Amino acid sequence: MGDDMLLDLYWGRSESAIRETEKKYGAYCFSIAINILRNHEDAKECVNDTYRIAWDTIPPQRPANLRAYLGRIARNLSLSKYKEQRRKKRGGDHMALIHRELEECIPSTSNVEKEYEASLVIGAINSFLLSLDSESRIVFVRRYWYADSIQAIATRMQMSESKVKSMLFRTRNKLRAYLHKEGLSI
Repeated sequence: MGDDMLLDLYWGRSESAIRETEKKYGAYCFSIAINILRNHEDAKECVNDTYRIAWDTIPPQRPANLRAYLGRIARNLSLSKYKEQRRKKRGGDHMALIHRELEECIPSTSNVEKEYEASLVIGAINSFLLSLDSESRIVFVRRYWYADSIQAIATRMQMSESKVKSMLFRTRNKLRAYLHKEGLSI
């Protein structure tokens, strides 16, 4: 079923919209959630919440890209659940590692001025990603958007883990230089 037909089901408030969404995008949303949460039950819960939020927000919204819309909801829910869990039990975790890798490139967003700057950074990062070759862009997005492990990226891209680490290191350095060139403080 195409996205337009699926969106029409939401707009018509047909309960089959959820079933069809699960058929088409369930595995995609689950892969995002499980990569962040590393827990089957929590990931499943976030995916179910994704469907609920989609039901509540379509209409009035009619996303141009339903896959990206659902992926963003699933990612945001998973990150929120992840943060909530880490507040309860402090300790080492894989998301902290991923964020540490990028913290030298991206400024924090602790006040309104910083939030404005963050919106400029988002635009700059999008432009930066468009300037990368396809392979580098995929590796970067798989790591920092989908939270894939180095090993998973290496397997997906059919390259060694050391090559993935090297590509990520070089891309982060390019990003840092790009943001500096754009006049965004680091």
